[in-house]
Amino acid sequence: MHKIKGYPIKVVARRTGLSPHVIRVWERRYQAVTPVRTETNRRLYSETEIERLRLLSAATSAGHSIGQIAGLADAELRELITRDEVAEGLSRRTEGLADEGPAAAEFVRLAMNAIEELDVFALQDVLARAEVGLSVPALLVDFIVPMMDEIGCQWREGSVRVAGEHMASACVRSFLGNLRRAYTPAETAPSFIAVTPPGQNHEIGALLAAIVAEIEGWRVTYLGPNLPVEEIAGAAHKLEARAVGVSLVHPPDDARLARDMIKLGHSLPADCTLVVGGRSVKGYEAPLAESGARVVYELRALREVLEQIQLRIAAARG
Repeated sequence: MHKIKGYPIKVVARRTGLSPHVIRVWERRYQAVTPVRTETNRRLYSETEIERLRLLSAATSAGHSIGQIAGLADAELRELITRDEVAEGLSRRTEGLADEGPAAAEFVRLAMNAIEELDVFALQDVLARAEVGLSVPALLVDFIVPMMDEIGCQWREGSVRVAGEHMASACVRSFLGNLRRAYTPAETAPSFIAVTPPGQNHEIGALLAAIVAEIEGWRVTYLGPNLPVEEIAGAAHKLEARAVGVSLVHPPDDARLARDMIKLGHSLPADCTLVVGGRSVKGYEAPLAESGARVVYELRALREVLEQIQLRIAAARG
């Protein structure tokens, strides 16, 4: 049998300085490279494609949007890099000394400036640069979550207008939706549902939970915001879900929501774990304890809970 020649994505990531996630996104969303596939559906990249990814990485590090340059030929990319005088930065990257880009806190600052100015294009550019410059965990935990928290705080204080909050939420929602497209679950992956319950219209937390679950290898069904408890439970039974992730943002003291969470916990399949997080989760600790839910106070903890559930599933399968 003829052996396909090429390099797996881990080797390509090491040689280009890009994360596997960014490489997959650039391939799927922008057709930046077209690797061949093995009989087992593994990607293999050629030397030419590795060089192209290096050029794209250097250009995006200089501030260019991947969406604007992905269609350029290699020669055009080289000219762009030279014109922008980033050849020295490219050399440092080759030597393993390249700057990793602005810290997540700087991305938050730039994003808040864009939101204050109602500049959706500037915000989209910050999100695109953060996607390239940060690992996926840092992108979610150190950039998206603090940014949304800061938006919420400034909105309550009146320093961010309602229009700015709506613009940012729509932009981040679209960004996270595109981010999810980079993950393809295995057919045998356990089922995870991400949703917000009745009265909870802020869906960014549920989207973040969906991405974390996908990174951990779950087959995720995102049901959106403000869904009746009966519908959530019904979906869990139909999909044979092993976990349901719920985000609670505001308010922190809704008696009706407390009753809904108890009802949801008792309505799920016996082998399905209710996992609840979000900004207001501390206000519902008593009803959540009655519901049997696993409470997570930060996004990092969700990953640990999902790993524990996967281990339990694997042990049950023998």
